[in-house]
Amino acid sequence: MRQRQAIAPESLGPTLTIGEILVEIMATTPGQGFVDAQTLVGPFPSGAPAIFIDQIARMGGACAIIAAVGDDDFGTLNIERLRHDGVDVSAIARIADRPTGSAFVRYRPDGARDFIFNIAHSAAGQLALTPAAKAAAQQAGHLHVMGSALAIPGVAALIDFALDAVRQRGGSVSVDPNVRKELLADGSVQERFGKLINEADLLLPSGDELFAAAGQDEEQAALSALFEQGMSEIVLKRGAKGSSYYGHDGSHVHCPSFQVEEIDPTGAGDCFGATYLTCRRFGMQPSRALLIANAAGARNVTRRGPMEGVSSLSELERFIEGTPRS
Repeated sequence: MRQRQAIAPESLGPTLTIGEILVEIMATTPGQGFVDAQTLVGPFPSGAPAIFIDQIARMGGACAIIAAVGDDDFGTLNIERLRHDGVDVSAIARIADRPTGSAFVRYRPDGARDFIFNIAHSAAGQLALTPAAKAAAQQAGHLHVMGSALAIPGVAALIDFALDAVRQRGGSVSVDPNVRKELLADGSVQERFGKLINEADLLLPSGDELFAAAGQDEEQAALSALFEQGMSEIVLKRGAKGSSYYGHDGSHVHCPSFQVEEIDPTGAGDCFGATYLTCRRFGMQPSRALLIANAAGARNVTRRGPMEGVSSLSELERFIEGTPRS
């Protein structure tokens, strides 16, 4: 078992993430897919790592992202949004001959979503270990990786470099599994996913992601297996049922959800994870961090567009005071 590592304080250095930056374009009417002509709205800045890092910046945390966008309006839209909110964008590459990644989204009548992605063949799929990427990694005090990034060609070298750099500084690592089952059928992706789980100090799974991470099919057995590997804390995102914190010392906190009208759920989990991590890096206890993270996820779903509901700490405190809980 590796040596257990607590979440690094904010003073050690910025939070760094690596992965895709996209624009999201949404159908305005529910239905099955995109086979018929329909009205669309967007583009919205998006990509799970980008939403995550933007929320950290809005909370007042120091942060950076290693990513790539096209030399086009969609790329400019994303970079300027992140820069405006306080993200260090120095390690975002502009790729001249590839478009910025995209996601077209349509909601089905039952609330499920259909996506058409362009990631692998876009600028988002052209990540490289540039001098700017190395500099961002060498300054970081915490690394956060999302499973979705594992689908990007060449990302393994970036993650390995950043992991080594953060560990050498005494920093910590968090993982949001956020990986489709189809990806885990790829042996190389599964191997990288397993390595990430072994390195994680904080895990932020939703639903069955806990079982995929632990290789167990029962909650308590999964938690035990992960803590035996050296993990420090696990936070389960339970959607409308709230969220739960588990510490390696046996401590446990459950936090009920907030009652809101859902408009767009995309990005809620990213905002939740970013807020929880930032609160912990600020020195808050798990119970307080969990409450504020629940508020961040709930407030995000009340806005259309994955980044349009990102929140400052003061906005979340007002939201907590004025919003009923389940």
